[in-house]
Amino acid sequence: MASYHLSVKTIKRSAGRTATAAGAYRAGERIECQREGRIHDYTRKQGIEETFIVVPETAPAWAQNRSKLWNEAEASETRRNSVTAREWELALPSEISAGDRSQITRQFAEELVSRYGVAVDVAIHAPHREGDQRNHHAHVLTSTRKLEAEGFTAKTRVLDSAKTGGVEIEQMRGVWAELQNRALERVGEVERVDHRSLEAQREAALDKGDTLLAEELDRDPELKLGPAANSMERRAKAMADREGREYVPVTERGAVVHVARQVRAAFRELRAAFHEVRERVGLARETYGEDREAGQGPVSAGLAALRAATSKERGARPSDSIRERLAQITGRDSPDRAEPECGVQSDEEPKRSAQERLREVLDKDQGAERDAGAEDAEKPSIRQRLDDVLNKPRERLEIEDEQEKDREVENDREIDREIDRDPGLSH
Repeated sequence: MASYHLSVKTIKRSAGRTATAAGAYRAGERIECQREGRIHDYTRKQGIEETFIVVPETAPAWAQNRSKLWNEAEASETRRNSVTAREWELALPSEISAGDRSQITRQFAEELVSRYGVAVDVAIHAPHREGDQRNHHAHVLTSTRKLEAEGFTAKTRVLDSAKTGGVEIEQMRGVWAELQNRALERVGEVERVDHRSLEAQREAALDKGDTLLAEELDRDPELKLGPAANSMERRAKAMADREGREYVPVTERGAVVHVARQVRAAFRELRAAFHEVRERVGLARETYGEDREAGQGPVSAGLAALRAATSKERGARPSDSIRERLAQITGRDSPDRAEPECGVQSDEEPKRSAQERLREVLDKDQGAERDAGAEDAEKPSIRQRLDDVLNKPRERLEIEDEQEKDREVENDREIDREIDRDPGLSH
């Protein structure tokens, strides 16, 4: 599942930082800072996948030169505690391709240019070879002044103000979440990222009636592994991947985190299955109501609702995978078990739709009818009884419904008379 991360930091002189050094390090280039007279050479830096600069259409040509761009940004600031640049750090989804990661990062940079009129310098970094291999990320360095035809001009105070800065950053967080979700949707990913806090997500889930999601979000933070345990677990997972075996945590904290993640993954599958069932029930209820309004009897409308609910071919049943996942988590799965549990379909048996299973039952019943003796010939088969129900006229079905109700009323009266005759209840 893709995770969301966007943080904003400032490059300020009071902390001993410069825009020229920041630009050189993130892009892996050599930049000479003209204000300080220092050379920042990071040409040997590894893991830089792509760099590019996005500026307004009216910007001068020198803005595409990284060294010139950030030296001009430094020269435009005169105070010794000035903020010379702003960095937006973005986590990129590992589920999408490198081209898609580049595209959504460029779109985010273009949005910054369009919204604030600043210069944007982008560097996309690959995961560190010793770290999590899903950690694709981008460093988006922006100027703190607008870039126009004459160079850097006014400050972007909307981002500096305490009243408007938080609102602006929150809106850009939403833009970044939407760009990721579009890219994830294109590759078929169901899970979406959310830039809101867990509390805000939980309240939104409760408003929509999704109690399962609300309960999943209402949980304690994940246990912190720490640098040493995290490094040990990464090495163990990498070794398991190379050897083609299942990853087994090597530390106590790692085992706790691993189990918690497995449980959350199973919970997400359960929530997806729950939504599918709710969708089918809603479809059946809607079909039943429409048929009843059209004058259909309760039995005919019920059969139509049943056909509507089972009309879509179902693939792999989520309940099976969830049950297997929970069995692995609790350690109750048995590799030597030859037969599947009651009600659980084995992995070797292909998943079948409800129509296919019903057809198989009918075919078996028809074969059994041919093999039966003459003494059983009078007993109707399942197919005959089903055809009889489906082909009954509507009036006949309604008459039988009324007769069934009369029989139930008469049975209730008989029970009442028996109770009145019981001497043990008279007092």
